[in-house]
Amino acid sequence: MSRKQKDKAPKAAVGMIVTMRLYIADNAPNSVQAVANLAAICKEHLGDKFKLEIIDVLEYPLRALADGILVTPSLTKLSPSPAATVVGNLSDRSGVLHALGIRESVA
Repeated sequence: MSRKQKDKAPKAAVGMIVTMRLYIADNAPNSVQAVANLAAICKEHLGDKFKLEIIDVLEYPLRALADGILVTPSLTKLSPSPAATVVGNLSDRSGVLHALGIRESVA
């Protein structure tokens, strides 16, 4: 692998799979935006090194309550530790990266 290819590799720990849950409210604008923002972040920084479960709280309200989710959209990182939660449409890219434990590349 050339130096340039190494620089483009995800900044997450090698071999680590990031496990997340995204709680959304059907097709609400902020939920749609959160899905798109998270997809872009995963594509750029995680490649195929993540597992994502999307839970529609309108379809599974008791699941959301049991998981302590009161606001959507909410992203919960389950592993690797430490766990973290980000609320909102995930447009604060640096905040999401920090919560996921991903170092931002310095351009």
